[in-house]
Amino acid sequence: MTNVITMDPNRVGVTDAARKLIEQLKKTHGPLMFHQSGGCCDGSAPMCFQVGEFKLGSVDEKVGEIAGCEFWMDREQFRRWAHTRWTVDVVPGRGASFSLEAPLNMRFLIRSSLCMVAPGEAQIPDAIDKKPA
Repeated sequence: MTNVITMDPNRVGVTDAARKLIEQLKKTHGPLMFHQSGGCCDGSAPMCFQVGEFKLGSVDEKVGEIAGCEFWMDREQFRRWAHTRWTVDVVPGRGASFSLEAPLNMRFLIRSSLCMVAPGEAQIPDAIDKKPA
């Protein structure tokens, strides 16, 4: 049986500090989105972009929302992190990224914890013929 990736609204969360920074960035830049890649350029750090400034690909899945912003992840990264819950946090320091918080000498990061996965949800199909909405 092939399982479909479904968005779990509780899979990704945000700390109060990160929420405050996101609200500040929204006032400056307008609507925002987050992307968690599995590759280079701080691939383990969530990156924040103005909506429309980052081109989503056929390998990206919407996995939740934080502070009114869509949170997207590379499907392979999602496969590797299938048993975790993620919390977006922020710390001082500039990461090596194009993320909107970088000029403020701040950087978003992921804090994770293991979570329970219902039987059958742990397997993600190798190929999903699906494009971002």
